[in-house]
Amino acid sequence: MGEQNLDRYWKTVVDTIQDGVMIVDTDGTIVSVNRGFEEITGYGADDILGRSCAVLSCSSCELIREQQGCHFCVMFQRGHLRKQRCTLTRKDGTVRYVVKNASVLKDHEGNITGAVETLADVTELIDKEALIESFRRELEGADRFHGMIGTSAAMQKVFEMITNTAQSDAPVIIHGESGTGKELVAQAIHEASRRAKKPFVKVNCAAMNESLLESELFGHVKGAFTGAHRAREGRFEAADGGNLFLDEIGDLPLPLQVKLLTFLDDRVVFPLGSTKAVAANVRIIAATHLDLEQMVRDGRFRQDLYFRLNVVRIHLPALREREGDIALLIGHFLNSLIGKLGRDIKGLSRQAQRLLNDYDYPGNVRELMNILEYSVNVCKGQTVQVDDLPAYLTPKGAAGRPPLSPRPAVPLGQSHGPVPDQHQQPSGDGGKWPQMERQLILNALTRTGGRKSQAAALLGWSRITFWRKMKAHGVNP
Repeated sequence: MGEQNLDRYWKTVVDTIQDGVMIVDTDGTIVSVNRGFEEITGYGADDILGRSCAVLSCSSCELIREQQGCHFCVMFQRGHLRKQRCTLTRKDGTVRYVVKNASVLKDHEGNITGAVETLADVTELIDKEALIESFRRELEGADRFHGMIGTSAAMQKVFEMITNTAQSDAPVIIHGESGTGKELVAQAIHEASRRAKKPFVKVNCAAMNESLLESELFGHVKGAFTGAHRAREGRFEAADGGNLFLDEIGDLPLPLQVKLLTFLDDRVVFPLGSTKAVAANVRIIAATHLDLEQMVRDGRFRQDLYFRLNVVRIHLPALREREGDIALLIGHFLNSLIGKLGRDIKGLSRQAQRLLNDYDYPGNVRELMNILEYSVNVCKGQTVQVDDLPAYLTPKGAAGRPPLSPRPAVPLGQSHGPVPDQHQQPSGDGGKWPQMERQLILNALTRTGGRKSQAAALLGWSRITFWRKMKAHGVNP
């Protein structure tokens, strides 16, 4: 392709570039622009050619002009500009963020005849940076405490307890309904304690059978059982110097309760297959949604272990007891989901907001998170409407759904507490309770369209508990 053909195609090439291209003479008068420039600035070629570049009100240009005269004169002295971030004003008066690059133009004899400047529009990127920064500031807001959100009196009491408790090494029991955030409280105790730089190890006592849980907690030596081809460190050893969080402590089997009591008394553990004690400097933080006192009376939890664990007791309130916190949580989770999923959603409609504020959340904060994640995923507009909420929340869905429990239906906004667990069977109907519990599970699955996580949240059970009960009652979703 010859030089003549290159000159012929040059205008087409420049107009194909999405960035703006502007050529000025030595006085800063605009002599040529491309289509990208027109789209970024809003000025057509007929509007801008022959005018001074000062019409764009470039922020960096103004700063230099105040100090040394014309921006382009300074640029001519330097010979180029590289990655200069600034703002310019469009024809309609709106501001755009751009990154500029510029170089001088010279003739065959080396004389400067003008300059060429490119403009890359980064307004969308800047807007996203501002959004991220707003999220960061929100996360550092005064209504947050170690990742927990709440300004209600009930939560402020919890925050105060965490602060006071963190300074000691006494065992802690965190009690609260499923979905209230007991693990967050345990994490906050760890972060506020002098053990914060040491390990924070978590074990769910309901997630494993007895033999597996024993090996997980206390470790084992090589050959301790079939398949033990090498020694394994237990969670007590792994947490040495830090905190060990035992979630669902009420599901800890009685034989392992004895071993935990031994540790609390002597501060040593015995790995499976070993008679040699291993010392571990560990603080125990336990959590449960069960009534341990009733379990002690029923002989399902050791009284001596209960007294050793129950030195500090923190009650985590249900979401329906946290006046004013629901709106805060909705705003936080909604912003987080929008950022994570990249959705262009501005917020909730008034009707949707009112419905969420009035709901009693048997599944607590976890259920609220699930509701919002569902709603953001199905929302087709920029505002979450009532129809975007799970069907069981809407007035239409509430009217047509089966009752969640054999008890009388409770209107939205009134609290009836979580559905009792199998360890809290109603007195006097022991033979009927399994059938009643099975029906509860079926009703919950019907209301949530077979979504097991949401059904568990409705009943106030953990997902593990829900799966276990489904299996026990032969329920196939």
